[in-house]
This record gives sequence, C-alpha cells and structure tokens, in this order.
Amino acid sequence: MKRVTAWFAIAFIFAGLAVYQYTSNDPSSVTIAAQAEGFKPKAGFEATVFKLPALDEQTYEVGGKQGKLSFVNFWASWCGPCELEAPDLKELHAKYGDKIQMYGLNATKYDKERNAREFVAEYEFQFPILMDRSGEVTKEYKVDTFPTTFLIDSEGVIRERINGVIPMEEWERLIAKWM
Repeated sequence: MKRVTAWFAIAFIFAGLAVYQYTSNDPSSVTIAAQAEGFKPKAGFEATVFKLPALDEQTYEVGGKQGKLSFVNFWASWCGPCELEAPDLKELHAKYGDKIQMYGLNATKYDKERNAREFVAEYEFQFPILMDRSGEVTKEYKVDTFPTTFLIDSEGVIRERINGVIPMEEWERLIAKWM
C-alpha cells in the first residue's frame, strides 16, 4: 500500500510540473508578427509570420513574402527521428542553402537549450537555429510530433507539411517542385 501511495504522489508531482511548464510562457521571447486570417498550418494556407531569436543571437522573421522558398524544420534534441534526419538536413543546406531559406526551429519549451546547442554542434548545422522558448510558434503551427517540416513558398503560402522523416530523394523532389 505504501508503494502505491508513493507512486501516486510521484505521478501527481510530475503532472503538476508538466502543467506548470505548459502554462508558464515568456511572451517576450517570441513575436507572432502577423497571424493570417483563418490560419491553418497545412498546405494551401498562408503561413503566419513570426520572429524568433536564434543561437547566433540574431532575430529572424519567417513566413510572409520572403522572395524564395522557406524550409522550416521543427525539432527537439531528444527526438530519435530528428537524429536520423540531421545528416540529410546538413546535406540539403549544403546543396540548396543559397537557393532557399532554411531554418531549424528548436521546440525549446519542450527541450533543454544546452542539449539543443550540443545537437547543433554535433551535426554541424550551418543554417539558423531558431529557439521557440515560449512554445508559441510550435503551438501556433500545431506541431505535436517531431520532426515536422513546412515548405513555405516565396509568397508566404504553406506548400507542404511533412510530419516525420522522409528520404533525401523526396526532399529534393519537393524542393525542386516548389522552388
């Protein structure tokens, strides 16, 4: 009986911590610049414009009319599929980095920033890594599985939403299709 009570108490504490983390947002770390009317984070809808700070201490604006295809990859350092995808992202940036805007978006609210920095260093990412510390952008784009990638065309319209890992050949096909 004591074990059951102890396990229940531990579960209750973890649930309380999860609720606290979920409800405590720091609104100063993210700017959702222009929420599109009736925004739905799927193909055919205008992407919500947002600004986030990156690991390189700059702030980047994503979405809207950017002039070229934007590749926005939501990820977390603890995500196994994200580890599988990382070499492909590095290769895609090497191949298309001058033709598309490529961003990694760390769901920092659900991750640890130190772990994200280690992940970026390990995989030698050279593209901007945005930090969604409050979780607002991840929530706005309804990302609940990692990795999730959005291809946003030069006019700010979402053309693809890819949940999970896909082969390199499929990435190349989709980029060529929307570039």
